[in-house]
Amino acid sequence: MNGDQFRGASRHLKGRAQTAVGGLTGDPGRQVRGAANQVAGGAQYAYGRARDRAEDLVDDGRDLAHEVRDRAGTLIDDGRHLVDEARDRAGNLIADGRDLARHAAERGTTYGRQAVRYADHHRTSTLLGLAAVAFAVGWLSRRTH
Repeated sequence: MNGDQFRGASRHLKGRAQTAVGGLTGDPGRQVRGAANQVAGGAQYAYGRARDRAEDLVDDGRDLAHEVRDRAGTLIDDGRHLVDEARDRAGNLIADGRDLARHAAERGTTYGRQAVRYADHHRTSTLLGLAAVAFAVGWLSRRTH
């Protein structure tokens, strides 16, 4: 309860007492002043309640704003963490891809050299094999009418 609520309630009670005393003594002026004090006290009490509620809403809004700011900071931190993690994973995948490509190139070079050595040592077999492949390609690609 704030000061306006307290003063409004006490003024309202004072007005009720004045109205009652004015009614008992037959003093209409006192009754009117009592009624005016009751209304003014009620208005002041209502103002105090409204002000108290507004202060509560301001406090709630301030608390909500702090909570939103904290949550936003947490989300930003989480987002940065996810971006860093994705960047690390992408870097690892690129490094793995380069390693696989280098390994495949080494194996291709090794098998190519072995094929050239085989062809040098077995020239007749290589020529017959190439001739068979050429015949097969020609036969498969011919048109049939």
